[in-house]
Amino acid sequence: MAAAPTHRRSLRKRRTLVVSAAVVAAGVGAGVVVLNANAGTVDLYHATLAAKDGWASSGAGTTGGTKADSAHTFTVSTRAQLVKALGSASDTTPRIIKIKGTIDANTDDAGKKLTCADYASGTGYALSSYLKAYDPSTYGRSKLPSGTQEKARAAAAAKQAKNIVFKVPANTSIVGVPGSGAGITGGMLQIQNVDNVIVRNLAFSATEDCFPQWDPTDGDDGNWNSNYDSVTLRGATHVWADHNTFTDAPHLDSANPKYYGREYQIHDGALDITKSSDLVTVERNVFSNHDKTTLIGSSDSEPAGKLRVSIHHNVYKGIIQRAPLSRVGQVHIYNNYYDVTPLNGYAVQYSINSRAKAQVVAENNYWKVPSSVKVAKLLSGDGTGSVKASGNLVNGTVTDLVAAYNAASSKDLKTTVNWTPTLTAGLESGSAVKNLPTSLGSSAGAGVLK
Repeated sequence: MAAAPTHRRSLRKRRTLVVSAAVVAAGVGAGVVVLNANAGTVDLYHATLAAKDGWASSGAGTTGGTKADSAHTFTVSTRAQLVKALGSASDTTPRIIKIKGTIDANTDDAGKKLTCADYASGTGYALSSYLKAYDPSTYGRSKLPSGTQEKARAAAAAKQAKNIVFKVPANTSIVGVPGSGAGITGGMLQIQNVDNVIVRNLAFSATEDCFPQWDPTDGDDGNWNSNYDSVTLRGATHVWADHNTFTDAPHLDSANPKYYGREYQIHDGALDITKSSDLVTVERNVFSNHDKTTLIGSSDSEPAGKLRVSIHHNVYKGIIQRAPLSRVGQVHIYNNYYDVTPLNGYAVQYSINSRAKAQVVAENNYWKVPSSVKVAKLLSGDGTGSVKASGNLVNGTVTDLVAAYNAASSKDLKTTVNWTPTLTAGLESGSAVKNLPTSLGSSAGAGVLK
């Protein structure tokens, strides 16, 4: 018979737990190391999502590549090395990929810089020819482009996609090496139909589509639509995105030209969660200088029971919309800091959108709102989505955001939801919410973890 367990902890264990509690209380959250009473110190690359830290901790939790052996632990600094380290998207062998420095996705296997002209070469595509072929004054506005130039555009786009889309397999941790300026520029991490992935401490920038498609049927005046999110989840489960930074820089939307009277948009999402992805935690990231930031659910008809996402302790500055836009799922949004002051031409349309019967709980967030922005603009919806809101601050004052929106809208947000968040480790309230602009300023984004 096993000995009866003692209820006394060793001095070392008690000290470890005290330190862990102090780290959480200070708002540092998932930091440089994980202090565990039984296992000691865990390095950054083997860290796993803490218990009850959002939806991604549900079930078996999110451990990424922590079980990787030495043969599946890589340090990479170039696009070619990253592709080799990722291997096959169908290989479920645990792997840890350490990114050292900034990887430029628009390079060939030898490291030579590639441009949009390189991708277009040999396809017959030319923007001037495309614009002439599909000018609404002659082509019309009733159908999508088709024919020689559209086929050429698609061929050029396929060449770019083959180069800049990195397919992430299951059981993988991709972590930036501290102090190295780790990140990916011009590329997209595609986490599709796989389980158990961690993405941490990376700066994502300049994810750009060389070949946007013209859609004259999109809206009243048509739109240019681009592909490539910096990180995209499609049918993915158990994903933890932590301490990353996302930005359009250096090419901001204000530099985009207009064709057919519409912005030639080369950016898509920053971090999108679609195609019935599920059990995702997005925390302590910085999103700046971007339009369509985070899409949860790509269609109003996605089936219920998925798209369960927690978004907490993130910073949003210079974000136009989708922070996030939620469809269908159960989404917990808490302890985020939204600065909706216009920045570099990025002026807010809304922060949080709940539509297609989404069940959103938004609590204890902080909005910095200039006098030029109405509080009613912070939320949005289609009349079917819900936002249960509490404890949210606008310029330091508790504000009923749903009431403000509903008073100014013809499509009211519903105020009750069909679930109660329980995976809420690290949820802050009271004076800590007032301090979010300061605390997150030093604890969110890439480069914080050491």
